[in-house]
Amino acid sequence: MASTTHPETPTTPAPSQPDYETQDLAAIEAHLKDRAQFIRTETVRLIEIAKTGHYSSVFSAAEIFAALYYDVMNLYPEEPNHPDRDRFTIGKGHAAVGMYPILADLGYFPMSDLDNYAHLGSAFGDHPDMTKIPGIDFSSGSIGHALSNGIGMALAGRMAGRNFTVFTMIGDGELQEGQVWEAALFAAHHKLDRIVTIIDRNGYQLDGNVDEVMGVEPIAEKWRSFGWRVLEVDGHDVMAVREMLIECHDREPDGIPTCIIAKTLKGKGVQHMEEEPGWHLGYLTPADAERAVREILNDNGDNK
Repeated sequence: MASTTHPETPTTPAPSQPDYETQDLAAIEAHLKDRAQFIRTETVRLIEIAKTGHYSSVFSAAEIFAALYYDVMNLYPEEPNHPDRDRFTIGKGHAAVGMYPILADLGYFPMSDLDNYAHLGSAFGDHPDMTKIPGIDFSSGSIGHALSNGIGMALAGRMAGRNFTVFTMIGDGELQEGQVWEAALFAAHHKLDRIVTIIDRNGYQLDGNVDEVMGVEPIAEKWRSFGWRVLEVDGHDVMAVREMLIECHDREPDGIPTCIIAKTLKGKGVQHMEEEPGWHLGYLTPADAERAVREILNDNGDNK
């Protein structure tokens, strides 16, 4: 697990991190819910700097990001390329605006580095760049490539005799990409059990409802038929997400890759964005951004 050492005071300061070794579940839950709110409010702040961005794609994944980065993954902020670190690749890279504040919060770089987010000359763009940003393992762009890259990392880790886990997040619209299924076949064939794929099943993509654009169901049955273990979870129940990810991370080798289908709400936390495809990409006026932050902070983290 990473240590939350803050080089500079974040916009939304983190509470004292609970002692995860003591398994104080109430404190862990409070901390993870707080960090999910932090991810959402920082996303609003950064998009206000950039003047456009993908609010709702971050909001559907905030609890997953929080559980992964603050609890589940073994990270080394002081040595970002540590060979034994767990890896994370993201196909829906337009949600990277929600990842950057986490990395700053964990001590990979100062929070002030984000003050020119998406401006000319900034290392931090709409999609993450692994050559410029500490803590980023995969440079995304066109969707469909994250799983292949993650599987390559898992295979390389096994060949090197290392035991790190590779987590990959892909959007449900991304399942329309043929490369995803080629990668799924490869992982099962090579018995890569250190790859965990998380599908953000929020139901929407840029062009509208995923199942209306090009249906992807039955998702679970398809992945099982490709030789994967399939688990399903409420993607906004942060403790259920945490428990499932820990189970995947700590599972004894069995030669079976794992797919988690996380049922989420596009735009979760800001009511007028929820399940509204027009907010896949957009911009809040400063007054609307203030209202959105207040709404996020008034959300107690329970699923709706």
